[in-house]
Order: sequence, then structure tokens, then C-alpha cells
Amino acid sequence: MSERRTASSASPAVGRALDVLLHLAGRSGPVRASALARDLEMPRSSLYHILAVLVDRGFVAYLPEERAYGLGVASFEIGSAYLRHEPLKRLARPILRNLSSRLGQSVHLGILYGAETVYLLKERPPRCHSGYTDATPVTDVGVRLPAHLTANGRAILAHSSEAHLRAVFPRPGYLVTRTGRGPRSLAELWNLLARDRERGWSEEVELVSEGLRSIGVPAFDHNERPIAAVSSTWRRHYHRHEADHVRHILQQGAARLTAAVAGHAPHAHGTDGAQ
Repeated sequence: MSERRTASSASPAVGRALDVLLHLAGRSGPVRASALARDLEMPRSSLYHILAVLVDRGFVAYLPEERAYGLGVASFEIGSAYLRHEPLKRLARPILRNLSSRLGQSVHLGILYGAETVYLLKERPPRCHSGYTDATPVTDVGVRLPAHLTANGRAILAHSSEAHLRAVFPRPGYLVTRTGRGPRSLAELWNLLARDRERGWSEEVELVSEGLRSIGVPAFDHNERPIAAVSSTWRRHYHRHEADHVRHILQQGAARLTAAVAGHAPHAHGTDGAQ
């Protein structure tokens, strides 16, 4: 706490407001004012004044049934704006370029937008890789796909709470299929995500398109939350590498991206020594 107080000494009110936002961002659910005051070592009178301003501006939401506070829509919009713009893509581009060159196949950076995967970047291997043809236009930049079907999307969804999944997929009809395969119920999806979360990566085979296979690995921010995923898609019957090798290379890339954004993985997954 001393570091936070020092950093905000030039403008105490602004610093304390940021402390509140960062604290809420690091929690998995709403937080009561008493807990905020205790954890931030802040007088309740000051805290309530700051919360009132943040609620009024939409950065914090008050949940009367729980008598607690959580992040508001304005906080989400700022976070989304960061992902929509250049910093994350600039940090990821050289990492993806290296991965694509090593694998000899396309590598992507994707994020979640509601129930969809949105591809922000796609790096193709250099032309020196003979015989390479891009068989995956379905993962071009800007393409949106059902997140629960893509390895990229599931790698991120695996770290969501059950309450979040219920909000994103409120009815079974939201769990669409493209090839007749894939989870048909929230319980089935939850089980798949639990497995993906445990091993630290996701895989899909012919869930998005016939004949295609993908592996995705999440990258994390400073709150140990996934901000994006690194993935690769290839023709399952015409591949340059075994799936385990692709996974290993992607895990190395995701670890580098996590480090580049000063993030931390929640715990050590099967990284096979990725650095």
C-alpha cells in the first residue's frame, strides 16, 4: 500500500480513484465498501465520495442486491479501446512473425468480443517456406467466429467464471455449431473449458471448418487475466509439424507476449520450458 500512496501523492484524489479501479479489476466479483476501505486503507468518507464520482461517470457500478461495487461500462469501454488500438498489436506482431517463421504456417492474435473471437493480427511465414499456401482465410484479420468453437476463443474463455459464461451464453441456442460438432450445452462447454484451463491451452478439430485444426494459448495481463490468445490453424491432413510441436511453439510465444505486457500467468501450466 505504501507504493500506491507514494505514487498518488501528487494528486491524492486521482490516485485513490485509480486504486479503487485497479482493486475492483483484480477481483472476480463485486466488493463491498467496507472491504474496499479495509484493503485500500482508505477512510470511508473519502472512499464513498470517490465511489459516488466513479458511479456517476460509469466507471463503477453499484449492485444494490449485493450492496457491493464492481466495474462499470466505462471501464469496460476503456479496456476494449486499449485492445482495439495499437499497443497490444505492436507488441504482438514481432512475436507472431517469429512463431510463423518457425512453424511455416499462419499464426494469429485474437481477443474476445462478447461471445465471439475477433482476430486482430495474422502473420504468414516468409516466402522461403516452400509449398506454403494459406488454407485459413477463415482466420483473417477482422473475422469474427463463435468463441466456444475456436481454440483461440476457448483459450480465453477457459479463465472465465461460470457466472460470466452464463451471461455470455444465456440460452442453449447461443451455442451454435458450424460443422455439426462442438458443445451443445453450458455444462458441456464448462467441462471442456475446465480441461483447457488445467492444461493451459485449447484445441479444436473441425469445429469451425471441415479439415482444419487449431491450437490456442492465452496471454495474461498484470491481474493474471487473459487479454488475448495466440493460435495457429492448419489443414489436419497436410501438416508440417505434429500438434505437440505447434503447441510448444505457441506456448513460448504466449509467454513472451505475457512478459511484454508485464503480465503474469495465474500458475504454471504445461509450458515445456517456454521462456
